[in-house]
Amino acid sequence: MPEVQSYQQGTPCWVDLSSTDIEVSKRFYSELFGWELEARDAGNGMSYYMATLKGRYVAGMMQQLPDAPPGMPSYWANYLAVDSADEAARRVEAAGGTLLSPPDSVPNGSGRMFFATDPTGAQIAFWESGNHPGAGLVNEPGTMIWNELQTNDVRKAVAFYESVTGCSSETGPAGDLREYTSLLVGGKRIAGALKVPIEGMSPFWMTYFNVPDIDATVEQAVDLGSHVIAPAFDVPGVGRMAVLMDPAGAAFSIMTGLAA
Repeated sequence: MPEVQSYQQGTPCWVDLSSTDIEVSKRFYSELFGWELEARDAGNGMSYYMATLKGRYVAGMMQQLPDAPPGMPSYWANYLAVDSADEAARRVEAAGGTLLSPPDSVPNGSGRMFFATDPTGAQIAFWESGNHPGAGLVNEPGTMIWNELQTNDVRKAVAFYESVTGCSSETGPAGDLREYTSLLVGGKRIAGALKVPIEGMSPFWMTYFNVPDIDATVEQAVDLGSHVIAPAFDVPGVGRMAVLMDPAGAAFSIMTGLAA
């Protein structure tokens, strides 16, 4: 179902953008996906913007923090749902991950969260919901449809996520790829993992947004200042997709069809 009220542990539940130019990012995504943005006080004179479609929250974004490392690019962060942020943090360290921030409560009872890196170096966030479970609408145009780990050691990374969240996995061929690993929760495919496509690329989580027409969206994104990383291509049995870089430098993917 596109509308979501809650997420099982281990399921990607939210994405947000850390932007080097939040005004540019706000304009770009509002025009590309039709998002309406609701500003919330994030402290220190900063705002966190909740993006909505059809009256439901679908993503977030904010200006990059002032203490970010010099040269840090814009990026989309992926969040996994957990029943307890504190317990997940303990499991992260036990499984060989590294905490980037301790579990902390978000104001107004939204939830608790922390950032970490898995043993291969990919950054991931964990979210214990309070009154904000995560994206309330998924798999529809303008919303999150898939989340994918691209790493230099798939087995090592997948073992980490299985240990931390209790998810399972299955690996098999997928189109032109030699193999593709799916992460499963309750028998449902909820995310993917594959070897980084470019040698030397740092591991990261890729966010995919659903659009009704890949080619038309690529053209619109370019007109809005986006750069094409991978032109539109078809994946048999999955759909059509493309990889873009937004005007502030954050990579993201768009796709049609249903997530596996």
